[in-house]
Order: sequence, then C-alpha cells, then structure tokens
Amino acid sequence: MDNKPDNPSEDDAYVIEDTGDSIEEIEREMQATAQEAAAATGEETADPPPAAAVSEETAQTRDRYLRLLADFENFRKRSEREKTEFYKYALAGLLKDLLPVLDNFDRSLDHAEEGDDFHKGVLLIYKQLFDVLQKHGLRTIEEVGVPFDPNIHEGVIREEDPSVPSHTVTAVLQKGYFLHDRLVRPAMVKVAVND
Repeated sequence: MDNKPDNPSEDDAYVIEDTGDSIEEIEREMQATAQEAAAATGEETADPPPAAAVSEETAQTRDRYLRLLADFENFRKRSEREKTEFYKYALAGLLKDLLPVLDNFDRSLDHAEEGDDFHKGVLLIYKQLFDVLQKHGLRTIEEVGVPFDPNIHEGVIREEDPSVPSHTVTAVLQKGYFLHDRLVRPAMVKVAVND
C-alpha cells in the first residue's frame, strides 16, 4: 500500500523553512500557520500566549541550559583534577612496600667497611634504586637540628640535651619519606628536651 499523499503540495503546506529568525518570530509564524490551518478546516484555535510568557519561558530555558553547561564544565575539570591526582600518587602503595628495602640498604651500608668492594657495590645499587624513586617524586625526611614537627616526625626517644633548644630533633633513627607533597611515612627521631 502506498502512503504517499494524493496531492504533494498538501504535504508541504505546513513546513516552516529555517531562515535564521529568532525564536519569537518562528513561534509567531507557527501560530499564524496553525490559525490558518484551523480556519481552513473550520476549527477555532486558542489565543496565542502573550509575548511576555514566551519570553519568560525562553529565559528559563536559557538559564537551565547555562546552568547545565556550567555543571558539565565543573564536572570535566573535577574529573581531570582527580585523574591527575590519581596518577601523581598511584605509586604510594608500592613505595610503602619498598621503604623497608631502602631501610635495609641503609643498615647494610652503615655496617659494611667503607673502602671494600662489597660496600661500593651495595652503595651503587642503593643509589640507582633511590635515584629512580626520586625521579618519581620520593623525598626523604632526615634533617637533624630542626624543630620537632608532629606532622612529619615520630618521636620515639627523648633525651636531655642542654646544648640544643628544647623539642629539637637530635638524631634520625629511621628516615621518613614524602611522595611529592604527601607524607608516606614519618621519620622516627630522637628529640632533645630541657626540663
């Protein structure tokens, strides 16, 4: 069965061409066309909505569109920031697992004789491993003579030492580490107190 209209010009009678007019002009043209069609068929049409109502509706639609656009832009920026943050700190778990290995290297270097071949070989391997970790953002906390900071230090020994101000780090017993600007492990330190 053929669904084509009997008269091709009848089908095109209600098509509105895009002339680049504003929304209000297009709506007026649509209403005029609807009224003409209703008059031709003998039906009555309701009065067109006032221009103020159409304008308010257009303003509300535009406002919703702008809000949605702003929400999407905020979502995109937040997602990008979270992705960057994830990649920056993705190695934190692996680095925590490698820190005891670095501690063992430090202990072996402390107890080996400094001039022998074993010491030189271990030092080269340690330096190579540490350089790779530094390249990926690892930094050590091993300063002595600085004020005790509970955010980056873990005080494990207190000793009276009148030669330095109270609450000064006098020795680092185990190095602490940062990954970029995030603390991975606090430094275990000896702290001077003056009573």
